Amino acid sequence: MGWNSKKPRQIESEIERKFVDQIKAAGALAYKFVSPGNPGVPDRIVILPGGKVLFVELKSEVGTTKKLQDYQLERISKLGAPTYVLHGAAEVRQFVKEIFGGGA
Repeated sequence: MGWNSKKPRQIESEIERKFVDQIKAAGALAYKFVSPGNPGVPDRIVILPGGKVLFVELKSEVGTTKKLQDYQLERISKLGAPTYVLHGAAEVRQFVKEIFGGGA
C-alpha cells in the first residue's frame, strides 16, 4: 500500500467536540440532546446569548442524515425553531462565523 497524502476525514465525535469548543468560546451553550423515547433528535441544543435556541445535527464531511433524523428536524423546524445540519469542520467554522459575526 502506498502513502495516502490526503488528510484523513474526521469522525463525527471529533467534529462534535470542535463544535462544542467553538460554541463555548463564543459565549454560548451547546448541550448534548438525548431524548429517551424520541430517537433521531439532533445532536446539540445551542443556546445563544439573548436566549435564542438552535438545534444542530453534526455529520462527517460525507455523512448523511437518516430518515428518522430528517423527520425529527422537520418536526422541530415546523414549530419555528431553527435547525441546522453541519458536515465537517469547515461547515462548523462557517456556522460559528455566521452566527457570531466573525467567529469564536
